[in-house]
Amino acid sequence: MSTPFESDLLSRFLRYTAIDTMSDEQAVRTKSPSTEGQWDLLRLLAQELGEMGVEDIQIADEGVVIARLPSNTEKKVPTVAFMAHVDTADDVPGNGVKARVIDAYTGGDIPLNDEVTLSVSDNPSLEAYIGETLIVTDGTTLLGSDDKAGIAEIMSAIRYLVDNPQVKHGEVEVIFTTDEETGAGMDNFPYDKIRCEYCYTIDGGGRHRIESECFNAATVNVRFEGISYHLGMARGRLVNALTMAAYFVNSLPQAESPEATDERYGYYCAQTISGTATAVDLTIYLRDFDLDVLNRRIEALKALAAATEALYHGGTVHLDATHVYYNMAMIARNKPFAMENLKEAGRQLGFELTEQLIRGGTDGARMANEQNIPCPNIFTGGYNLHSVYEWAALPAMVDAARLIIKIAEVGAR
Repeated sequence: MSTPFESDLLSRFLRYTAIDTMSDEQAVRTKSPSTEGQWDLLRLLAQELGEMGVEDIQIADEGVVIARLPSNTEKKVPTVAFMAHVDTADDVPGNGVKARVIDAYTGGDIPLNDEVTLSVSDNPSLEAYIGETLIVTDGTTLLGSDDKAGIAEIMSAIRYLVDNPQVKHGEVEVIFTTDEETGAGMDNFPYDKIRCEYCYTIDGGGRHRIESECFNAATVNVRFEGISYHLGMARGRLVNALTMAAYFVNSLPQAESPEATDERYGYYCAQTISGTATAVDLTIYLRDFDLDVLNRRIEALKALAAATEALYHGGTVHLDATHVYYNMAMIARNKPFAMENLKEAGRQLGFELTEQLIRGGTDGARMANEQNIPCPNIFTGGYNLHSVYEWAALPAMVDAARLIIKIAEVGAR
């Protein structure tokens, strides 16, 4: 039988996944948050915090909820924050989520629908949760544990701290952001409204995984402009922008693609393409743990753009590169107390925390590099993120919430 804490956590997660909050990478250029559903969840979270008894709550115009639980210890200790994002990705449909709870997993493959099955062979971690509660999708959408599991874990942890004043803690700040999946969530973040000296994003994956190092990231937008002519009279005149773009994409090194790399190896990734024979827009994502190597990749693309123009005489290639976020490892090393408190909390709970690399980034990476606030990342208990095969394990979610509580307690000492 589940405990009240487990029931609270599960009900919150299911409630949040039912709200459509998929962000829109195109709309984010003119609207923040990019979708109205994100506002719906922000308002619900602010309301629920108030119902718990949290009094210091604000919904910033930038699309951020910031709330604070006052210190209940006489010691003067740094403010700690816990952060999660309300939006879901659009890699597969992120709206219309119909989560299904498996109360006592008996082992074996899990059919999600007539065509999609969650198999043990592809998900060996399932075997660690036999007899436990799992949450899965219906095989048509993602689940949303990235990052609604993180939200639920923070909310349940705050409720526990409110209801159990004997647990001593310093000031605890809660931050819920929007549009993290588009990379734009921190573009207008109201840093002047927060007080934390260290922060944790609850935005990771499998049980007991923690991270303090992430990719450096850049987005490269490339526009190919050709010369249009009637196809019947095109010889020597037509320059096909689609052909130029195809040459450009095919010239990217396959050995340095997401599907061919792991661990510390970075990549080039052709992410989106649209257009006609006259003009094509291409977006490329660049990632690397070494900033110098990332910048070398940008220079390589500039050289490739020049080569494409030379080969397709008369056509033009316009390239614009933007750094999106930076590796937060340096901040973590310069201010090690955030990781030290995290590891101490894990030790006190008897967790065997495993430190890994983030082959991606979080809002915490930007906070770290823009404000010098260390911001390690903590697991949520979600697996197969951004896919119809996504699933979450309630025991891992409970561990994440317990870790949040213990970090606040350790910080008060």
